[in-house]
Amino acid sequence: MAKKRFGIDIDGTVTSPQSLLPFINKAFHLNLKYEDLTKYEITDVIDVQPEKFNKWFLQSEPLIYEKSPIAEGAKEVLTDWAKAFELYFISARATRLLDVTKKWFSKQQLQYHHIELIGTHHKVETAKKYNVDVFLEDKHDNAVAIAEELNIPVLLFDTPYNRETVPENVVRVKNWQEANKWIREWATASANAGI
Repeated sequence: MAKKRFGIDIDGTVTSPQSLLPFINKAFHLNLKYEDLTKYEITDVIDVQPEKFNKWFLQSEPLIYEKSPIAEGAKEVLTDWAKAFELYFISARATRLLDVTKKWFSKQQLQYHHIELIGTHHKVETAKKYNVDVFLEDKHDNAVAIAEELNIPVLLFDTPYNRETVPENVVRVKNWQEANKWIREWATASANAGI
């Protein structure tokens, strides 16, 4: 039987969803807390012009991605998964950031089968192209679109900015341990069903 293939978002999923905070607070002289990030678009929760924020973000991206801490528990789970599943990391990062992304994976000692930086949040086509069996994501509308259009389960990592309701095949998980437990049960059920 072919190995199951996972589509996995990077930022806010493999990296800590709090990664941006110290950079934003320093650049804009703020004292934001993680709980304050109730919207995915940062400029919806801070009083900074979107143009100004986007310009800063584009300049800061390489450093932010180089310094982003890995999410708690992600390394152990992903290292274990790499033995049994195919790991396809699909990110909205721009393709110009592939080198910094691969260096980060190397520094974290994370294995992968493929990394695809698509430069857009619209991941449905890429997930479809690689025929992923399950997807892991932190952005609410991505999770819903992938689940509904591809009819696959999506694990949504719970954050203050993605608390809207979700369809049945979007499973909200609090951390990587919960994700691992769900994946193990799903993989066993799939194998027993001969899928």
